[in-house]
Amino acid sequence: MLVPLFIICYYAFTDGNGNFTWLNFKEFFDTNGEGLKGFFLSSNFKTIARSFLIALISTIVCLFVAYPVAYIIAKSKLRNKSVLLLLFVVPMWVNFVLRINALKELLDWIGIYNVNKWNIFNTVLGMVYDFLPFMILPIYTTIIKIDNSYLEAARDLGATGTQAFIKTTLPLSKAGIISGISMVFLPSMTNYVVSGWLTNNKITIIGPFIETSFSYGLWGDGSVTALILLSLMFLITWLTGGFNAESENGTRGTSLW
Repeated sequence: MLVPLFIICYYAFTDGNGNFTWLNFKEFFDTNGEGLKGFFLSSNFKTIARSFLIALISTIVCLFVAYPVAYIIAKSKLRNKSVLLLLFVVPMWVNFVLRINALKELLDWIGIYNVNKWNIFNTVLGMVYDFLPFMILPIYTTIIKIDNSYLEAARDLGATGTQAFIKTTLPLSKAGIISGISMVFLPSMTNYVVSGWLTNNKITIIGPFIETSFSYGLWGDGSVTALILLSLMFLITWLTGGFNAESENGTRGTSLW
């Protein structure tokens, strides 16, 4: 797992002759010769900002859809809850390319494919469709492990159903929420197959930017972009507590990290 990361770091900090250099980073942040001020007006920054916005919206939508679904399944009185959960997992067994192509055909049939004003919507829809199970599974796993005695104690102390949920269930499911956010937000910033296929390549995110650099042999540029993206993801995960998110008792260990 570490060897590819070391290779990226090597090409990011070296020139074509293998000598140490900061030039790759300078070129990334100074593409038009105006320094950092110009960077915020450059295509690099616009691509990163667009990728961040799409990933953020996709993650929020996934969370607001996944939490109620995971909660309902976990609290269901059915003996075979796994059957309900399986309904969300089964689509993942189908080839990813086939699923996105099927969604593209559906959007084309509806009449919103390759229409400029719908491109962002189509991209977010594709991200949600693809990554929703990755939000549901960790939240479900966390909720189902919460000891019911906590909720009973909350009700005995006079809490209403809503108060018991806000004060007990929601905090104890924090690890699953953070894990789901990490598993959706991070890949949503780079999944250029979704953005490319569902918008006829009219929406560019950070993924194809990196892929294009490597395709043209610009290993330094591609490695710098990948390293900056990795650092951004690391910062976001750290700020959201993804490295130490854990709850007590049965919910321990459900965090991605």
